[in-house]
Amino acid sequence: MSLLMIGCGKMGGSLLTRWATSTDHKITIINPSLIKAPKGVTVTQTIEELYDQRFDIIVIAIKPQLIETVLPAYRNHLAESGCIISIAAGYSVSSIEKLIGEQAVMRVMPNLPAQIGRGVSALYANSRCSPSQLETAAALTDAVGYTHLATSEDELDRVTAVAGSGPGYAFEIARCWIESAIKLGFSPQTAKDLVLNTLGGSIELAMSSDQSMEALRDSVTSKNGTTAAGLATLMQDSKLETLIESTVLAAYERALALR
Repeated sequence: MSLLMIGCGKMGGSLLTRWATSTDHKITIINPSLIKAPKGVTVTQTIEELYDQRFDIIVIAIKPQLIETVLPAYRNHLAESGCIISIAAGYSVSSIEKLIGEQAVMRVMPNLPAQIGRGVSALYANSRCSPSQLETAAALTDAVGYTHLATSEDELDRVTAVAGSGPGYAFEIARCWIESAIKLGFSPQTAKDLVLNTLGGSIELAMSSDQSMEALRDSVTSKNGTTAAGLATLMQDSKLETLIESTVLAAYERALALR
């Protein structure tokens, strides 16, 4: 199938790299500032270079505030049975429909680990999307990691709060953990190695286990041991649980405001 990507920032570039190597789609991108594209990808500088080409899929990968100005010009480049896929956070399907009319429109919210094929993507499709279009879109998101099919835009916004913004939470927790290791006397590099390998190994173990997080936590917690002492502080008055809940809720509320 033919795919046109409008824009190619960090997330668009991550998706593009994976799609170019793991799909058979004929990909064209419009990005004046892109220096080098993956092998097999056609790069154009302006919409005029497309001439009368039409595409099965048009991916919106520009900043949300630019969509209203940029997207309408691409309406005639969408194939009659084509679909629009937007990865722009907070820009609703109804807003896209106002710009291009009654078309098949999907929203995808990927996250940063898509760069290495370990991303989490939420996918929502409007009622004009056919089963085959949804299947094609899911194959694109599967190429960069795990896909969650959302049944509403509200669900997509909730996934955004949990997974789309999630890497930011994870990196900040890791940063604090690394800083605590440095204060115990480790070098910055050793502290980073200790923390990230501990996190990575723990996550791999959790993903391969049928046990709950509580059971896994308890399996490394001996009575009156070092882990118990640390957890007693971490879990005091449910402060951590409350903080994480508040963090995710704040992200969700912001997603609603952007919509």
